[in-house]
Amino acid sequence: MGLNQAGLERHPCAVAFRPRSLWLPQDIVAGPQGAPVTHRLPRLIAPLAALALALTACTAGSSTTPTPATGSGGSTGGASTEKITLGLIAEPANLDFTKTDGAAIPQALLVNVYEGLVKLDQDGKIVPALATSWKVSDDHKTYTFELAPGAKFTNGAAFTADDAVFSINRVKTDWTTSLKAAMDVVTEAKALSPTQLQVTLAAPSNDWLYRMTTHLGAMFSKTGVDDLANKPIGTGPYTFTSWNRGDSITLTRNESYWGTKPFYQSVVLKYFKDATALNNALLTGTINVVTTVQAPEALGQFTSNPKYQVIEGTTNGEVLLSFNNKNDIFKDKRVRQAVRYGIDHKALMDTCWAGKGTLIGSFVPPTDPWYEDLTGVTPFSKEKATALLTEAGKVGATLRLRVPTLPYAVSCGQVVKAQLEAVGFKVALESLEFPAAWLAQVFKGGDFDMSIVAHVEPRDLKAVFGNPDYYTHYGTADIQALLKAADEGSADEQVANLKKVGRLLAEDAAADVLFLLPNLMVADKGITGLPKNGIAVAFDLSKLAKG
Repeated sequence: MGLNQAGLERHPCAVAFRPRSLWLPQDIVAGPQGAPVTHRLPRLIAPLAALALALTACTAGSSTTPTPATGSGGSTGGASTEKITLGLIAEPANLDFTKTDGAAIPQALLVNVYEGLVKLDQDGKIVPALATSWKVSDDHKTYTFELAPGAKFTNGAAFTADDAVFSINRVKTDWTTSLKAAMDVVTEAKALSPTQLQVTLAAPSNDWLYRMTTHLGAMFSKTGVDDLANKPIGTGPYTFTSWNRGDSITLTRNESYWGTKPFYQSVVLKYFKDATALNNALLTGTINVVTTVQAPEALGQFTSNPKYQVIEGTTNGEVLLSFNNKNDIFKDKRVRQAVRYGIDHKALMDTCWAGKGTLIGSFVPPTDPWYEDLTGVTPFSKEKATALLTEAGKVGATLRLRVPTLPYAVSCGQVVKAQLEAVGFKVALESLEFPAAWLAQVFKGGDFDMSIVAHVEPRDLKAVFGNPDYYTHYGTADIQALLKAADEGSADEQVANLKKVGRLLAEDAAADVLFLLPNLMVADKGITGLPKNGIAVAFDLSKLAKG
């Protein structure tokens, strides 16, 4: 969700950026890792690093020309005929992120096949993509974008402001995921010329331009949306070539790309369900990159081998022990607090993720300006947990913990079960195939008491805890009012109000953030362009090269 530079009043395009990460290990609903859903999943997958607060991309009331993120005129950019293969977890269910939520689809396609007007760079700043520059009106409600001339879709159609209008309006009319709500603030999008777009908002929004860096802002061809689930058509540096379901997706360099062509001619995204198989694929040369380490305890075999490089940074992927707040047992705050007090988060992280990660105590990562360390709100106390459970009359109550078949979720689920049973709960632990079964039964069906999934989409407080219809079924009037005030207010007001939201969620025990995922990657030595931190939904393949 978006940020402003401190001191700038109501500046919807002044964004305070710090390092953020992916929804890792690539699977969450507008929150969860890699999960495809018809609603926004818990922040699922992608990666990045730390920045001071910085004004990005535009200045209210004046024209700006940000440094282009791409080259011009189809420069080769050192293009080669080589292929690179990346190993990932959580394969998409289809390729249409307008109807299926989750991080797996945009991780593969956004900025690679599809482009938006703007995107996040690997430092987390908003930079130009199909918009070369933009300005914001004095009332902070009107954006005027200058568009790149000469950009074309892979179906041969030219990209113009009419396509941008079509794409923005289509979010409201054709998208079915909960992500679409972020476009509700737009009252009008119109083409002033083939290369000039004007977007008017109903109210100032600190979040809107930032949302446009996600798949919400993807630009579509008016003649290329007939079969998005199988045939994505965009303006990006790569084209979709093939999908061997259950195995891999292949992208090929777009030789007619309007910007700087990427180094690799072909990129294969190969999917694994088993951490050992993923590691072995790198060791045997089947893949060149492990994009998300699924067995941190096995890192030693790579750190001690000069053939490989290990990249370790942070993400914005909160591993969330979610509560189904519409279930009777979780309507009692004492029960929710008993769960939080009953979990020894450090021991859990040490056990299920080899101590890799960060304890934060809230649903706000340290890379957001409104972060506060809230680990002290409900510190581990078996005695306090049992006392609350006894007071609520729920000792011996059974909680159904249904987790996706993702390594971190399965491993952490076992620890959660043991720790909660030690304070008086009974826990029925079940693993559901991911994504299909978990999405159908837990995310959409609501058939669970608790679940564990990494929410990796950036700044998704509002999506996960501001919407009573979301799978967490939380969203009090107080929280919604604070979220609205944060979006429409000044930079200082945004930070202050979102800090209040984070603290209220922790004090009310709306859920429990177990820990923040690290960004752990392993690659063949010499591969460059890999992000240290995972903060965007997309994995930018165009930056990859050989040093």
